[in-house]
Amino acid sequence: MMKKLLLSWVLCLPVTLLFAQQSEKTEILLVGFDHLSQLSNDTPESDVFSTKKQQEIKAIVAKLNQFHPDAIFVEYEPKEQQKLDSLYQLYQSGKVKLSDIEYGASETYQVGFRLAKVNKLKGVLGIDHYESTSQSLLNNGKNFELFKKELMKLMQTARPLKKRVQQDSLSIYEYIQIMNKPEMIQMTHRLLFNLPAYVINGKFSESGTNTVDIGSIDENYIGAEYITLFYNRNLKIYSNILNTQLEYKSKRIILIMGQLHIGVLQDLLEENPNYSIINTLEYLD
Repeated sequence: MMKKLLLSWVLCLPVTLLFAQQSEKTEILLVGFDHLSQLSNDTPESDVFSTKKQQEIKAIVAKLNQFHPDAIFVEYEPKEQQKLDSLYQLYQSGKVKLSDIEYGASETYQVGFRLAKVNKLKGVLGIDHYESTSQSLLNNGKNFELFKKELMKLMQTARPLKKRVQQDSLSIYEYIQIMNKPEMIQMTHRLLFNLPAYVINGKFSESGTNTVDIGSIDENYIGAEYITLFYNRNLKIYSNILNTQLEYKSKRIILIMGQLHIGVLQDLLEENPNYSIINTLEYLD
């Protein structure tokens, strides 16, 4: 009897999957940012609201607008949607400027709000799940030097770029373009979701920032546990993306997130037959 039931389930599986898929794929363009609100170092050149940097941001918006999105997903939690809607209505009606908004220098407002307004959308949609885990949480264990070497490589690559933006020798447009190149996405993705697995027999740093309830940790596999913290958050973000798309029936989405999220979200979305990932550099050329 059990064999018959199993055979029946297997035979029906392709039909079930067929009906589970949407008839038309949703196109999604993932744009990774080094958070614009963290660019300022109290010099005029680093001010996101300077005339020069505002022109650079508007150039990003103009390029991304060629995708003609019907939804903008941003790094806010769904429970914050009412706040986003309220701020957007004030911005859209001209009652507040981006400079009036707390953290108005962030890409959510600088790029997300502008894209929504030019496309006559009702607002932007929050899909984040906020859990904070710092890289300094993993700072010891066997083979830790392998992880540290790649972390230093990333810092030596990214920090000079950011400094150049702060000094106005590299535009924000060029910076975001570089951040979305495959080699940069691969570098950050490997650092968080692959290389830490080398690290074993260690302990999490007591000084490392972490808001996640880590519960029982197998310190024999401390690096794998570290990956789990980051992956768990991104799985929840992925779930928010899927369910927000279903609710609003979006077909052309621009997702604006910190660049560290892009690699893992690409992996997840590539395996979803309902989605087609659009090459960001086709627009930020």
